[in-house]
Amino acid sequence: QVQLAESGGRLVQAGDSLRLTCTFSGRPSSTYHMGWFRQAPGKEREFVAAISWTGNVDHYADSVKGRFTISGGNAEKAVYLQMNGLQPEDTAVYYCAAKRSTKTLVSTEYDYWGQGTQVTVSL
Repeated sequence: QVQLAESGGRLVQAGDSLRLTCTFSGRPSSTYHMGWFRQAPGKEREFVAAISWTGNVDHYADSVKGRFTISGGNAEKAVYLQMNGLQPEDTAVYYCAAKRSTKTLVSTEYDYWGQGTQVTVSL
């Protein structure tokens, strides 16, 4: 079983930067790719970014490419999402997720989810 805990969400202004943190614990013998998703009010949850369990391969949604950076990995037991140039359309609950490393990095089939952290971007 993997437990995930997000933190760092808050109210910011357009153009600001914010860093989200996800700490996780799991079976020592298992490895997991990690991802960030978000869900805005009235919308479906969408993929944001993913990072391999080794921390050296990443993948982004087109909407955040060039603005957001995912980092961390299994060795750190943490994954981060650095968000720069935030815009009101980035307002959402951000979720951390984990999937067994036997799945591909681009697969959106995740096995474990955190509770989410709210990010609100005002004009």
